[in-house]
This record gives sequence, C-alpha cells and structure tokens, in this order.
Amino acid sequence: MRRRAFLGCLALSGVAWGQDWGGLASEVTQFMAQYQVPGLSVAFARQGRMVYQHGFGFADTSRREPVNPSNRFRIASVTKPFTSATLMRLMEAGRLRLSDRVFGPGSILGDDFGQPSGPWLTDLSVEHLLTHTGGGWPNDGTDPMFHHREMDQRQLIAWTLANQPLSNPPGTHYAYSNFGYCILGRVVEKLTGKPYEQAVRDLVLVPCGIHSMEIGDNRRRPQEVVYYGGEPYAMNVRRMDSHGGWIATASDLVAFLLRVDDFPSVADILRHDTIQTMVTGTTANPHYAKGWEVNDAHNWWHNGSLPGTTTLMVRTSSGWCWAALTNTRQEGMGLALDRLMWRLRELLP
Repeated sequence: MRRRAFLGCLALSGVAWGQDWGGLASEVTQFMAQYQVPGLSVAFARQGRMVYQHGFGFADTSRREPVNPSNRFRIASVTKPFTSATLMRLMEAGRLRLSDRVFGPGSILGDDFGQPSGPWLTDLSVEHLLTHTGGGWPNDGTDPMFHHREMDQRQLIAWTLANQPLSNPPGTHYAYSNFGYCILGRVVEKLTGKPYEQAVRDLVLVPCGIHSMEIGDNRRRPQEVVYYGGEPYAMNVRRMDSHGGWIATASDLVAFLLRVDDFPSVADILRHDTIQTMVTGTTANPHYAKGWEVNDAHNWWHNGSLPGTTTLMVRTSSGWCWAALTNTRQEGMGLALDRLMWRLRELLP
C-alpha cells in the first residue's frame, strides 16, 4: 500500500482526557503515516484508573468506518500473558505445580497425543513451556503453528511430537515457541475439563470485569476491525487460541493489567507471591518470565505480531499501564509503536 492511501484520512473518535491533545494527535499522525497504519486503538491507566482511551484512523478503509474504543483487534502474542495468568490461577487453586510434567506416564497430558518418543519429551514441564525453554519448536520457519493449516490442534500436536523432536534438554536454552503455548492451552483444558476459551473466561476475564474478549477466526466478528497487509485471512486463527488467538479492545487489555500489576490501587486476581513467580525470568533468559517480557526497571510487557496485526501491552513500575492495537504490520513497526506509546504517556497529565 502506498503512503498516500492514509495521508489526510486520520479519523479521531472515542473518549479522551488530556491537556495536550494537539501534541498527541501530531505524534499519532506521524506514526500512522510513516507505517501506513489504517487504524490504531490505545488505552492508558494510571494508579488503577483509566485516564485515556481513543481510536484513530479506520477499522475498515473501504467503508471509512472510524476506529473507536469499542473496536476489537486480534491481539496476537499478547495472548500469552492471559494463558500464563490462567495457569497461575490453577496453581493457586492447588491443581497445578509448575514442575508438573506434560507428557508421559504420570504427567498432565499422558499419552493423549500419542506415546511420547524422542529425547527429553517426558522431561518437559509446564514451567519450561511457559518460559520458552522447552528445548524445541522455535518461532522460525519450522514453527508448527504456521504449517499444516488443515490440521486441528490435536492432529497438529500429535504430528509434531512424532516428527519434530526436541533439539535441547528442557530448561537449558531459550527459544520463543508458539507451539509450546498451544500445548499449554491443552494443559488448561485437561485440568479444567473446559475448552480453553471458557476456562480463561471463567478464571481470568470475568474476575477482571472483561466480557468482550473471544477467540477470533477468519470471519469478521461484531466490532472487529479489518486487517491489512500480508495475508491476514490465510491463517488458522482459531487453532492459535492459547498463543495468539484472542480478539480484544485496548481497554480490555488495560483492565487485565490492572488486575495483575501487583499495585494496591485495584485488587489483583493473583497473590503477590504468585505474581512475582509469574514475572521472574530464567537463567536461560532473565528477560522473559512466564508469559511476560521483563526488564531490570521492573516493567512487564508483551507485544504481538501477525500478518495484519501489531500489538502491545505494558505495565510500568511507575504505576502506568497501557495497550495499543493496530490492524496492519510493517517492518520496524513494533519498536516504533512501543516508542510512540512512551511518548504519548509523557504527554498525558
């Protein structure tokens, strides 16, 4: 898409509070023009209170539908903190230990997906999958989640266990793995006896006051945006449920952050010690915890990226939480979106 497709068509909608609206609009306009962004939705909260939410650009360019705060976007890998929080809730309920093994005799999934074979599979634990230290299935050209589109989750997991062995002992190497989180979705289902979507809704979303999130697919759902760039409708989105399948509003993501941020302003859905476990990195990668990226400044976040989708969710140690959702993906856009949000936060009162 050429740049002129979006120049001059910035639409503003929603409810906003702030003292420097002109400065905010200028920053957003520049970002959207540079990266050919059709639509953007943002939400910010500070000390437990939503202070700013707004939609920019278009949810559907052909119909010139403006983005508003109620528009839902694919959140891509921002899904992973929701899966992690669900497992943390199960751990607090005594139904799970992070050291529990996933496959083999006496494990959570046993031989549900076939008899495990190959090196180290029976050593694989829930914690290994949460921290991307499972020893295989990295997010590269061999990522099972983006192959065999015709297979459902059960078929894909069985095929992968039989055909793509682990390359390292679990716990020794970090390699970002969407497939590992697909397996975790099945762990949630096994422990709860419910479909993953319903389990997350019951254990995390409803306690956070979130009612508009759902697992997406290739049909446009009510209030969902249209996606642009690449082939966004060529993926098996529903199969990606526990690693990248949710659709949500920016304010949904902030509502979730406020209930797991370990600040006293709003009651959290997890205990302090559980949250600290959730956001503590590993020896293999101190900057990735259990479904969250973390840094030495005690900020926690996750970003997401799929064809047609670039997303971000951030909790800062200073008491701010924010989220940003777009309906396109361009090279270099993820880092630029992060920088934009930090600049916008500086402009808010």
